Amino acid sequence: MGLKCVPVFELCDTHKLKLLLLLVLVLLCSYHCGSINLNPEDRASLLLFRSWVDQNRYLSTWIGSNCTNWTGIVCDNESGRVISMNLTNMNLSGHIHPNLCKVVFIESLVLSENSFTGQIPLCFGWLQNLKVLHLCHNRFTGFVPDTFMRLKQMRELDMKGNHDLGGLLPWWIGNFSLNLEKLDMSFNSFRGEIPESLYYLSSLKYLNLGNNNLSGDLHDFYQSLVVLNLESNLFSGTLPCFSASALSMLVLNLANNSILGGIPTCISSLKTLTHFNMSHNHLDSAISPRLVFSEELLELDLSFNDLSGSLPTKIAETTEKSGLVLLDLSYNGFSGGIPLKITELKSLQALFLSHNFLTGEIPGRIGNLTYLQVVDLSHNSLSGSIPLNIVGCFQLLALVLNNNNLTGEIQPELDALDSLKILDISNNKISGEIPLTLAGCKSLEIVDFSCNNLSGNLNDAITKWLNLKYLSLARNKFNGNLPSWLFTFEAIQTMDFSGNKFSGFIPDGNFNFSSNFNNRDIVRRLRANEGIKVSASVVDSNELSFSYHLFSPVGIDLSDNLLHGEIPEGLFGLQGLEYLNLSYNFLGGEIPSLEKMSSLRALDLSHNSLSGHIPGNISSLKDLRLLNLSYNSFSGFVPKKEGYRRFPGAFAGNPNLCVESSGGGCDAASFPAVPGKSSEDMEGPISVWIFCLSAFVSFYVGVMVLFCSERARSYILRANV
Repeated sequence: MGLKCVPVFELCDTHKLKLLLLLVLVLLCSYHCGSINLNPEDRASLLLFRSWVDQNRYLSTWIGSNCTNWTGIVCDNESGRVISMNLTNMNLSGHIHPNLCKVVFIESLVLSENSFTGQIPLCFGWLQNLKVLHLCHNRFTGFVPDTFMRLKQMRELDMKGNHDLGGLLPWWIGNFSLNLEKLDMSFNSFRGEIPESLYYLSSLKYLNLGNNNLSGDLHDFYQSLVVLNLESNLFSGTLPCFSASALSMLVLNLANNSILGGIPTCISSLKTLTHFNMSHNHLDSAISPRLVFSEELLELDLSFNDLSGSLPTKIAETTEKSGLVLLDLSYNGFSGGIPLKITELKSLQALFLSHNFLTGEIPGRIGNLTYLQVVDLSHNSLSGSIPLNIVGCFQLLALVLNNNNLTGEIQPELDALDSLKILDISNNKISGEIPLTLAGCKSLEIVDFSCNNLSGNLNDAITKWLNLKYLSLARNKFNGNLPSWLFTFEAIQTMDFSGNKFSGFIPDGNFNFSSNFNNRDIVRRLRANEGIKVSASVVDSNELSFSYHLFSPVGIDLSDNLLHGEIPEGLFGLQGLEYLNLSYNFLGGEIPSLEKMSSLRALDLSHNSLSGHIPGNISSLKDLRLLNLSYNSFSGFVPKKEGYRRFPGAFAGNPNLCVESSGGGCDAASFPAVPGKSSEDMEGPISVWIFCLSAFVSFYVGVMVLFCSERARSYILRANV
């Protein structure tokens, strides 16, 4: 019986061929369906626009006729006309070509976060199909064109962040479009009053006019607003009730204006309010106990006002579902104790009560606030000790308790706060030693224990604070030798051990660890009156955004101790150091060369036993504003050309030092002051010894103020001669 071969492979190939043809047809169809031919007129207009503003070729995909390939462009499927353009943050710059206005069917035009300049084109008013226009964060100047009155379909108009765009708010801004839902003209230069029509625009939901120069009395709005932001203007008058927005308003921000009076209890009728900011106004009187916000409130900021009386016992309704996240009542005139009701705000993450007149003890139940991240109770009259229960706030990032009347010791159990970045207990009456257990607080960056009654040696717990930026132990009773690890913190910016009883030598170790001490090219932050500024805000997810800024000079202060020996040469090789104070010690030897200290702004080596010649080339230190080498044993001749004469009195009390005077001789002011003797070169009836004694007392008082006041320390380096 014979066998018949069947060509199965041929049947398979035929089947595969059919599948392949089907796949090709699908791909061709997909390509055809995904391809939209850009209208030739719109294409020509867009290319002219690109030729003016795209110097860096970020719009290099604008080639061919397939609209889907053009970055930021959306076309109508049938006509190919451009209906949407989104060129956010495309590094575009220059003037806008008027031909862009020939894309007449466009409905959404977003040009935000570029560098467009010149005036806003008048021809934008021709784009009568526009519903969304975003021009924010550019460099537009001049005024808002009146041609915008023709944009009757506009829903969103966003012009924020064009700092030279201003003038009066257009009178028509509240009635040019009955569809307008969002208007953002913040961070510009608009002035005058809000047009009356804007108070009645029924479609308006989002209004942001913050950070302008708008003025006049604040009136009530008669539509259901969701967001109202008028911060940082010049508005006055009293706070309205916003009754029309009782069931809609989420954000009410009127911070940094000149609003007077109290907070009306009708504000508590805003049942959906989540963010309420009235900081930096002139609100006065007490807060009514009937003012209780709903459980929806997340952020309440009434700081920097003139509010008085007791702290409100009940601020907001609390539920398991939600509750207050940030409470800021700082910089007011509140008195009395901290109510226990505050410790029932279970969702609280930030508590700011500083700069008031609060008394009594810190409630121990504060440890119940397990979500708490920031506590600032500074600048009050609180007494008692730091409550041990505060370790229950295990997420704590900042504990700021300075300038109170706190007593007791630093409890070893505080090591449980292992997320802590800022610990400031300065200007209190706290005693005892630094516990070794604080080595567990490895996240510490800012530590200020100054102006207390702390004592003992510096222990190795401090070496575990590897992220340390600021350390002040000034004006305490610490003693013993300075440890060898003193200058080994990589991120350290300020180190102040003044006003203690440290003895021995200044450690002559490796000074190259700190990038701040060694880098003269680091951009210096602007100095402020405060050394540390802690801030927090609530983000959309009901979580806290915490930040702080350190406004302290890059410096080392070892003054007013019992140190002796020579100054390590490496200390004078720190190019980034702005401030060095070694005064009131027993240091000897010569001053190392100053030429490497190119960032130096203040140098005080007075009241030591230093000898030898004064270093030359002081004129090369262009930023130097304060120099004090008085009351040492320097000798030799200081020529006028060295530039020391811009520091009068810097060499007083150095018997063997001759500072060249304008006449070529020695300056008599540099000779030693001998009590009980007069000077032939004295001018006026006041003797030299009285002058020197007065200078000594003034300087010592200045030193005391300098080391016990962060504000003074910061100011002295900002002073200009």
